[in-house]
Amino acid sequence: MDAGGISDLDLEKYDSDEQVKIICLGDSAVGKSKLMERFLMDGYRPQQLSTYALTLYKYTTTINGQTVLVDFWDTAGQERFRSMHPSYYHKAHACVMVFDVQRKITYKNLPNWYKELREYRPEIPCLVVANKIDADIKVTQKSFNFAKKQGLPFYFVSAADGTNVVKVFKDAIQMALSYKKNSSDFMDEVMRELENFDLESKEESSDKEEETQEGKPDSA
Repeated sequence: MDAGGISDLDLEKYDSDEQVKIICLGDSAVGKSKLMERFLMDGYRPQQLSTYALTLYKYTTTINGQTVLVDFWDTAGQERFRSMHPSYYHKAHACVMVFDVQRKITYKNLPNWYKELREYRPEIPCLVVANKIDADIKVTQKSFNFAKKQGLPFYFVSAADGTNVVKVFKDAIQMALSYKKNSSDFMDEVMRELENFDLESKEESSDKEEETQEGKPDSA
């Protein structure tokens, strides 16, 4: 699907050391927005970018004496199409993947979201979050093996009562910073190369067209 010019967003800012991008993935209505709003608490107004089919939540924190600006990206309905716009993943440094413990299908769909994430961002840290445990605390006794199989950190949380919400997002920020420090961002390099290649190809083809035009005899 087209996200209506999402590439117009200033994604270059995520190249700077103190700016990180964390994306949220998961089925519709699993509580992604509620988790972020709970983390950021009262008085916060998310920036609705309806043109781009996403919601941005901005957050500033200090880690080891350094000010870090965090953009949390939320799907804003794109997930209903079972696939995200590629720019949603571009330059992301960490991912929070959410399912609803009361709806099995949202857990069963995690491998699909994870597969798509890894197509675009093969290396970034990813956290798996089991939301809405307040509805039935007994679910915390169940084993959800998806995270273990993939070697991903796993959290039982509740957006309603706040259980583990702060921990999830603080850990996500730390992981994003750590990834940024130690990563060559291979996929971003590939995308940049492809963009450059595309531009060069266009320039070459336009040069050839000009040569062809110049070589044609003028018609009487």
